[in-house]
Amino acid sequence: MAKRELFRLYQRIPRGLSTAVLPKCNVSPKEYCGPGIEKLNKLKSENISVVVKDFYRKPLVIHQGHMQWLFDHEGKRYLDLFAGIVTVSVGHCHPTVTAALHQQIDTLWHTTSIYKHPKIYEYVEKLSAKFPGDLKVVYLVNSGSEANDLAILLARAYTGNHDVISLQSCYHGYASSLLGLTATQAYRYPMAAPSGFYHAMLPDPLRGIWGGCRDSFSQVPGACSCPGDCVTSDKYIHQLNELLENSVPKGRIAAFFAETIQGVNGAVQFPKGYLRKARELVKNYGGLYVADEVQTGFGRTGDNFWGFQDHGIQPDIVTLAKGIGNGFPLAAVVTTKEVADAHQKASYFNTFGGNPLAASVGKAVLDVIEEENIQQNSKIVGKYFIEQLMELQKSYPVIGDVRGKGLMLGVELVRPGTKDPLDVERVADILEMSKDLGVMIGRGGRWNNVLRIKPPMCINKEDVDFAISIMDKVFKVFHEKN
Repeated sequence: MAKRELFRLYQRIPRGLSTAVLPKCNVSPKEYCGPGIEKLNKLKSENISVVVKDFYRKPLVIHQGHMQWLFDHEGKRYLDLFAGIVTVSVGHCHPTVTAALHQQIDTLWHTTSIYKHPKIYEYVEKLSAKFPGDLKVVYLVNSGSEANDLAILLARAYTGNHDVISLQSCYHGYASSLLGLTATQAYRYPMAAPSGFYHAMLPDPLRGIWGGCRDSFSQVPGACSCPGDCVTSDKYIHQLNELLENSVPKGRIAAFFAETIQGVNGAVQFPKGYLRKARELVKNYGGLYVADEVQTGFGRTGDNFWGFQDHGIQPDIVTLAKGIGNGFPLAAVVTTKEVADAHQKASYFNTFGGNPLAASVGKAVLDVIEEENIQQNSKIVGKYFIEQLMELQKSYPVIGDVRGKGLMLGVELVRPGTKDPLDVERVADILEMSKDLGVMIGRGGRWNNVLRIKPPMCINKEDVDFAISIMDKVFKVFHEKN
């Protein structure tokens, strides 16, 4: 029987540990006809910077994708729990989004923002309708870094102030202008960062000095259980106030940036009430609140379309990227007319921002989220997923914390019996074994010890059961060996 036909009948799962049944998929992979692994390795070593690392020890060659599934060059299928770093929102090669792109690509690829094109206006009308209040002015750009860079410019232009505060361990982009805004050590170069950036104490319920309770089904062991705002939020707010009083020129703050759940730092949530109080404090000092929804937006947290709505607040500026285009290069900044009007102090245009292809894709993504109840799926499946992860935590002390909301989840791995982060080699063992058994998981956190679970939002409970069965086997082997 031909290899192609075998793949249609049997999806291979590595022998040995796994007896889990891979959920069905109605798509068979196309035959791979690209370069072999040796040629790819050679090209990488010669033509791609060494700073671009492979995620796995035995790298994957990804050939094809369908919804929550990825196929390698040999036809093996994997459940994707990382979604191209939280970027594939409604599913790999979703047919509705693919059809919209095909239709537009045969009509017109590119104009710039200096011309009118109906797709741009159709899209911004639909996108702005998703925002509350007067958040109605949309800038279309190309990446999260570009969106956050523009948000800084808008905040400074509107307030006339320069200084910007973000939280420790945050990630807001990799552009040189953002090296001061991002406070993740792994992404900071040993050189002077742009001036005017400060980092407030991270209000972390697991590792923060005052702990706290968060908006999640899962809490840190021994955490408080406040019915409303967490009692620790005022203590962290006091530290933010001390920063404003002692390090920033009085009344000269331009903006406070915060993700509504930290993404790269491993789904860190803040004590309940913190973000609302932080916004109020910063506003009193003359600054704006910028909500970074690059990873948390578009229904991923389940209860609301935007993560900031989970905190009961309205930002002055919102930045969007990643899931906005389901993998197509697209990002946005959404703000008020009052803030946007301050941008007229100089000219502005964006060559590729809002091009017809990106706008068509963005609109199709919003259509799918509505028509297929993607937000509700994130809520229901996400609750089920975190409950199953909490059950695993009871059996395996290497799981120090389970957290998150909707399909924005994190599993922090520790040395059993401590809060000390599990060393990166052991974490790599866990990720490698999970991949070999058919499940791709991301990682992050300050010490790279957090499993980041942010799948395409089309996954279902059967997929969760498969993932949990694989993780159960992997953790069992880990504990037997360690």
